[in-house]
Amino acid sequence: MSISKKLSRLACAIGATTVLSASLISADAMAVEKIRWQVPLAFPSHLVGLTTPIKHLSESLKAISGGDIQLRYYEPGELVPPFEIMDAVSNGKYPAGYTWIGYDQGTIASLPLYSGAPFNMEPPAYLAWYYEGDGKKLLEEIYAERNIHPMLCSIIGPEGAGWFAKPVEKLEDFDGLRIRFAGIGGKVLEKLGASVTMIPGGEIYQALERKTIDATEFSQPAIDKMLGLDQIIKNYIMPGWHQTLTTSHLLVNKGVWDKLEPQSRALIEMGCESATLKGFAESEWAQPTALREYEKQGVKAQVLPEEVLRELERVTNEVLDEIAAKDEMFNRVLTSQRDFMKHHSIWHGKGYLPRDYYQYE
Repeated sequence: MSISKKLSRLACAIGATTVLSASLISADAMAVEKIRWQVPLAFPSHLVGLTTPIKHLSESLKAISGGDIQLRYYEPGELVPPFEIMDAVSNGKYPAGYTWIGYDQGTIASLPLYSGAPFNMEPPAYLAWYYEGDGKKLLEEIYAERNIHPMLCSIIGPEGAGWFAKPVEKLEDFDGLRIRFAGIGGKVLEKLGASVTMIPGGEIYQALERKTIDATEFSQPAIDKMLGLDQIIKNYIMPGWHQTLTTSHLLVNKGVWDKLEPQSRALIEMGCESATLKGFAESEWAQPTALREYEKQGVKAQVLPEEVLRELERVTNEVLDEIAAKDEMFNRVLTSQRDFMKHHSIWHGKGYLPRDYYQYE
């Protein structure tokens, strides 16, 4: 690179830093309105990467606005039950809510494609599709009919595939299981003969303890450990074929959102982008520690055989195509995701080292 080009880039970088610093210093001038929102949560606020981003968001907005923007979040059930957050925001009962939008798949079929879908993108590719592709635009279109403005406010990597009393060696092992399983993955297991139920995260431990379910999935290793799932079952199945990522969103009543001044909307949008990055970093930091603690405590982390994963992928595509045939918006989102995954695959396959190079045992 020539010296002149290097100097040009340096000047651009300095200029950008100056603009950012000035914007932060003048935040008090920008946030001229006072915002006080009550925000119900779908999950407990301490779950790393999943709900800890809401703490980062609320603290950052308060600091950068000089106290003008304050989001007070409430634990699950304090204001509304987790499964009722979307309706509470839609009808204006609360101005905003922070939730896993896959809970509302019974009302809006396409939402699980955003909250975490089987054999889908990994977080870097998903963020590219969401911010630079069709993702954000389509989600806003979906929620406009519900009087809601959605914002991606958290993303974490793959979940575990669940806690099972016995190892899973073949597809038939799912048949007859009573299992708590979320999203489209639950529909896949139903097709394989499992009896699938959907209960909030805070009720899973009791359901396992009382043996009302035989198996469950919830989230990543560190989060599952916070719920104590390893105290009841010692077989942990991986990888999270059913959710290659998990997102959380800040849902804002559209009437409330549209009345905000542009500066306030920009600060909240940037706050969610910052919270997404912060939560992802927290999550990636926490998972290896949790897995190594599991090993010390006798938990067996089983990796599913490749033939089982291939069969699960086959059944997943059948389920996705069946839903797409019945729901126009689901089909639009799914088609957009598949097109981008096909386009992105050349970079995904050739640009990154194979996973077996990432070994330091």
